[in-house]
Amino acid sequence: MNNPLLPPDLGDGSEPAAEADRIAEAATAAKVNQAARAADMPTNPKPHRRLWPLALTGLAAALLIVGIVPRLHASAALTQQTQAQSVLSVSVVTPHPAPAVHELLLPGAVTPFAEASIYARTSGYLAHWNADIGAQVKAGQTLATIDAPDLDAQLRQARADEATAQANFDFAKTTAQRWQEMLKTQSVAQQDADTKVSDMEARRAMLASAQANVAHLAELVSYEKITAPFDGTITARNVDVGTLVTAGGTPGTPGMSGELFHIQQTGVLRVFVDVPQNDAPYVTPDTGVYLSAQQYPGRHIAAKVARTSGSIDPSSRTLRVEVDVDNKDGALMPGAYAQVHLQLQSTTPALDLPVSALLFRPDGVTVAVVDGNGRAALKTVHIGRDFGTHVEISTGLAATDRVIDNPGDSLSAGQLVQIAPAAHG
Repeated sequence: MNNPLLPPDLGDGSEPAAEADRIAEAATAAKVNQAARAADMPTNPKPHRRLWPLALTGLAAALLIVGIVPRLHASAALTQQTQAQSVLSVSVVTPHPAPAVHELLLPGAVTPFAEASIYARTSGYLAHWNADIGAQVKAGQTLATIDAPDLDAQLRQARADEATAQANFDFAKTTAQRWQEMLKTQSVAQQDADTKVSDMEARRAMLASAQANVAHLAELVSYEKITAPFDGTITARNVDVGTLVTAGGTPGTPGMSGELFHIQQTGVLRVFVDVPQNDAPYVTPDTGVYLSAQQYPGRHIAAKVARTSGSIDPSSRTLRVEVDVDNKDGALMPGAYAQVHLQLQSTTPALDLPVSALLFRPDGVTVAVVDGNGRAALKTVHIGRDFGTHVEISTGLAATDRVIDNPGDSLSAGQLVQIAPAAHG
């Protein structure tokens, strides 16, 4: 191949040289193209490769901050709340002096001052009765009359025997006196005189026996009239005219008690109450007392402590107290239910606490107080008088103690507590 640019003498003989020129020109063009492409690209790509991981790390850190920081705040708030709740909030009460006089309310049954079941002491038929239930009778008043003709006949016979014995005794006495006079003049023997005297004494004894028999039968005849043993009210009449009554009982039905009348003395009534052992020392004859009854709302019925048993019943640990009530107006009826209000007075009143402040632990009754360090302390106390919703603390408590009200069973000594503000309103 000839190159027109070369001299003719070199055209055909220089083909290898021309080939080398073409190769050089191609290499030069390739370099130019490569330089042109390099001008369009960043001159230093390596710094961009290092910035991408840093950007990604920053983005991840930002996301972590956005998600974790609120959780950290919530966790801190929860920790603070838990710590605040771990301190027990309590309300406290201050002991105050117990009242010197407190009222003890006890149930009582109204009973008559005296009552009696009246039976027949003479056998016979009831002739008539004079008092029915509800009748007010006086002592000795006849309630009924029994007809006993056989007993009347026995009394007449006994009196006849008494008259015979009296006549025999009088004759024996006169004879004995005569023989004693004759003995003085030695007209009769001593033994004969002694015999007459002995006969007189025998007749005296027979007369005494006859008189005793008459007295016995006369007493039985007197029982034909049934009388009231005391002033009172007839509360039962169990017989009628013609009823056969026997001494001490009624024949026929075995279940019948034989009671003819029942009488109760209601002018003065008795009420028996059982005072608990803790309150027994405060009951004296000077203790104030009154009664209340459901049928008389708001009325205080005057009464007085009449007597006490003076001993504690070991089965119930109570003291039996009798309260007498003047019932001349008949307001109360025997057998009724009444409430007895005893005004018990203490000479040495102690401190008073509500029962809600007490803890019952194995070592005894306990109260929880707040000490100077804001911690709970347990004190064993002794209960005095019981006022119902509050009690008297006789020992173990000071007037300045701050006592926790309504303490939980899980409260322990040394536990940190916080006194809640008192509610107003």
